Amino acid sequence: MLELDELAAWLRLLETPGVGWESARRLLSHLGSPQAVFDLPGQAWRELLTPTQRAALAQPPPHLAELVSQTWAWLQADPAHHMLLLSDADYPPALLQTADPPLLLYLHGRREMLAKPALAVVGSRSPTAQGHDNALAFARELSRAGLTIVSGLAVGVDGAAHQGALQGQGGTIAVLGTGLDQIYPKRHAALAREIVLNGLLISEYSLGMPPLPPNFPRRNRIIAGLSIGCLVVEAAVKSGSLITARLASEAGREVFAIPGSIHSPLSRGCHALIRQGAKLVETAADILEELPASCMRPAAAAAVAVMPLDSEPSALLSPAQRLVLELMGFDPISSDGLQARGAWPMAELSAHLLELELAGVVARLPGQLFQRRTSV
Repeated sequence: MLELDELAAWLRLLETPGVGWESARRLLSHLGSPQAVFDLPGQAWRELLTPTQRAALAQPPPHLAELVSQTWAWLQADPAHHMLLLSDADYPPALLQTADPPLLLYLHGRREMLAKPALAVVGSRSPTAQGHDNALAFARELSRAGLTIVSGLAVGVDGAAHQGALQGQGGTIAVLGTGLDQIYPKRHAALAREIVLNGLLISEYSLGMPPLPPNFPRRNRIIAGLSIGCLVVEAAVKSGSLITARLASEAGREVFAIPGSIHSPLSRGCHALIRQGAKLVETAADILEELPASCMRPAAAAAVAVMPLDSEPSALLSPAQRLVLELMGFDPISSDGLQARGAWPMAELSAHLLELELAGVVARLPGQLFQRRTSV
């Protein structure tokens, strides 16, 4: 267990302004530990730091004592609170093999989750209804096959992936871009509490760190590094999800992408990945067949492998409702566009659409568009 003086040395090294993680990594590589850094005279840092960095590190930051006290109290407050050091025996090997493994991670939840095979599931913060459904369903089936689902707790695809994963045995890991005491977005506070009980929250940021924009792209390397592969559900061409996919690819991990409508901006990122060599996937089984069998629960993986894509309208729907779905297809469409295809009176068509929406078969999108929903 981390001792108080060791914690203070780690926080001083990592929280001194101007030093940065790369410089901290050099010091640790040459000197072994934060305590060794501060036990040696400043001349020992001469070849490893700039003069400005040496001056900064020579004096503890003004907020250090308060941060050490706050962090120590946090560690003592709950047996599910942990700190993971780069040198710890249970540091995830997959993350250790990446180009920039975090020196220190804060954990809240089930630490043993780090030993499980994991798959990243990422995508848009504003997915279509179908994208949300796909994220939840793929994560659920992959979790049932024994994979831990890793994502970033953001709204949209991330949240749906965590929710789906919690329905399976694999569970989920959420990598935050804030301190673990600053759940963001706040609407996911209840989801975060559920993850703590059945999964793990992770952050490399100290307690109290607010949601700063630069932190979120940086945390993506942890999402990619913890995982043996990365599934992109929906993403625009300029998307943080593509950063995660690129980092996964650079680390030698498999990249998967779900295709979508050629008319949807949220499909273009996935299509770009497929052109670059990502595997096009239509079912969870498409992913499982690319991964080592040792990563999965054999019986559950076999069940997922024969599960078809549920794209047929329910037999409980009326003939008129089934015809609406047939004419709708799978791309978003306006009621006017749908009326032109079917020549219905608008009042009758609106009634059918409302019934389908209430049944969960059709989703209403912004701009008075409608989209058919399916699940894996």
